[in-house]
Amino acid sequence: MGTDDRVPVTTGIARLHASPGLAGPGRLGLVTNHTGVLPDLRPAAHALLETGARLVALFGPEHGLHGTGQAGESEDAGTDPATGLPVHDTYGCVGERLDKLLIDSGVDALVYDLQDIGARFYTYVWTMFDLMAAAARTGLRFVVADRPNPLGGLVSEGPLLDPAWASFVGRAPIPVRHGLTCGELARHLNTSDVPQVAGVAADLTVIEAVGWRRDTGAEATGLPWVAPSPNMPTPATATVYPGTCLFEGTNLSEGRGTTQPFEIVGAPYIDARFAPSLAELALPGVRFRDLRFVPAFHKHAGRPLRGVQLHITDRELFAPVRTAVAMLATLRRLYPDDFAWRTEDAGTEGTGHRHFVDLLWGSDRLRHTVDAGDDPLPLCDPPTPPGRWAGDGVLLYP
Repeated sequence: MGTDDRVPVTTGIARLHASPGLAGPGRLGLVTNHTGVLPDLRPAAHALLETGARLVALFGPEHGLHGTGQAGESEDAGTDPATGLPVHDTYGCVGERLDKLLIDSGVDALVYDLQDIGARFYTYVWTMFDLMAAAARTGLRFVVADRPNPLGGLVSEGPLLDPAWASFVGRAPIPVRHGLTCGELARHLNTSDVPQVAGVAADLTVIEAVGWRRDTGAEATGLPWVAPSPNMPTPATATVYPGTCLFEGTNLSEGRGTTQPFEIVGAPYIDARFAPSLAELALPGVRFRDLRFVPAFHKHAGRPLRGVQLHITDRELFAPVRTAVAMLATLRRLYPDDFAWRTEDAGTEGTGHRHFVDLLWGSDRLRHTVDAGDDPLPLCDPPTPPGRWAGDGVLLYP
């Protein structure tokens, strides 16, 4: 669906602004960041305060309330100068520590309004999960002000996470590309996984995004695109991210430190063979351009690299996870002595020094398959038909 076929969408937070009673009674805490805006770009916290809502605290995720933190970073807690409200940093806060944070904040309910990307390893949904579990343990209500999935909701890709590989880039068994909105994912997790962590399900309410359909991507909603994190600048970035984020687990740059993160990948050892080898695969919906770049920061900062840029030719045919996995297999075949997997834990708590790609993939099967020279593409198949892996009663949108 293109921009000429836009479908007007009213987000959950816009509905809450129009009808503050949707969040229920009591003192509210807003889990948000710079993406928490109304369609006219007014910050949600300001807008809710204007309605007289009893908003008493703000809670920020990874990257912080204002989105200035890089990957694995947040912002300091304190007071929001624009609203005068206390700001609580939730990044890296779990279990009893998170429970205490909620109790000390004095809220009766949490309202969650963050823009997700639709990939398992994007951490906002796990902030939602951790806070839902804490809300369940402390007797608070949890309200999700829903937003569209920018990738649409018709397709899922990749296996379910193996719980043995759980981390903050994947807490529970969902596919790599999950195909749900945050509200739908909250409904699924509140039935399947929150009770295992908290002993009881959360008191959950989802304020639906009116007008969204599963065949509608980000650009067709008519909603403004606010970069959800520093390295997610455009809808095109979001389109490739469920696949090329896997390069975080390798010694290739995934384009951080450039203006096209996740759309380009490269390394010092890549040569003229890489782009033509990818072209020979005839992967649907994408073409590869040979390029050179120098990252300003992150992996290989300041070094000239060679690699490829992914040019999407058909978003409906393009399969980001399958594409990235085929790229990884090609790298292992072409550069067996140079290509390597990263073992840094990249800031995920309790992970030690396991291979980070295993945490991203949700098991060690991808790494072992690629290293063995076997075909890894069958690993990319979703566990059930698109939209159905989460079970009956989860989907909110046609």
